[in-house]
Amino acid sequence: MPSKKALIRRPGPRIAEGLVTGVRPPVDPGLALRQWAAYVETLAAHGWQTLEVEPADHCPDAVFVEDTVTVFRNVALIARPGAPSRLDETPGVEEAVARLGASVAWVWEPGTLDGGDVLKVGDTVYVGRGGRTNADGVRQLRSAFEPLGARVVAVPVTRVLHLKSAVTALPDGTVIGYEPLVDHPSLFPHFLPVPEEAGAHVVLLGGGKLLMSASAPRSAELLADVGFDPVLVDISEFEKLEGCVTCLSVRLRDLYA
Repeated sequence: MPSKKALIRRPGPRIAEGLVTGVRPPVDPGLALRQWAAYVETLAAHGWQTLEVEPADHCPDAVFVEDTVTVFRNVALIARPGAPSRLDETPGVEEAVARLGASVAWVWEPGTLDGGDVLKVGDTVYVGRGGRTNADGVRQLRSAFEPLGARVVAVPVTRVLHLKSAVTALPDGTVIGYEPLVDHPSLFPHFLPVPEEAGAHVVLLGGGKLLMSASAPRSAELLADVGFDPVLVDISEFEKLEGCVTCLSVRLRDLYA
């Protein structure tokens, strides 16, 4: 089986200036760095080889590396972020996935696509169409991934920043979400509501283990009750910037070094 690899990017000195859609809460850069290190250590402790992408310290949001690329099979589609201030985040990620042997494709103007709008469930690729990803970005993703066997489903996103701010998926394919933030739960064949906003975000560590935010204890309890093993991490400083456990890494299961 391919080894599990995860791209990560260290938070830069300007992280407190990151983009937010509401009132900006104070962010402690030192605490953010410590929380990021603990997140990376948790991935490593569960069998993930973490690969650090070249820093982009002039980009406050660069730590949210998931937004810069999405991968299906062996094709890495380099995103074109919907926020202009994030465009400089992609070159370092492009270099990293190319070194891993990925076939690299790109989203071109006028398309915009953030990786946080892409949720893969088996061969189905859900793409959030909202503030950061436009219709042409969805079209270009469809063109890149459908020839590889993907079924691409566009999903309206009006209540959150990214699709994966509202929903992620369990190992059995069940989509979980905080229902007040999900535009159309009926688009997902199997949907399980969770009681907290942060409970909608899981990273599949393997073996039924789910990386989750410590700010969602009731959701963790619910998921434990249905047979999964939550592993909790404190990412409070990133949540102040509307980040979550998924956007701090790019998990690669189909590429060989």
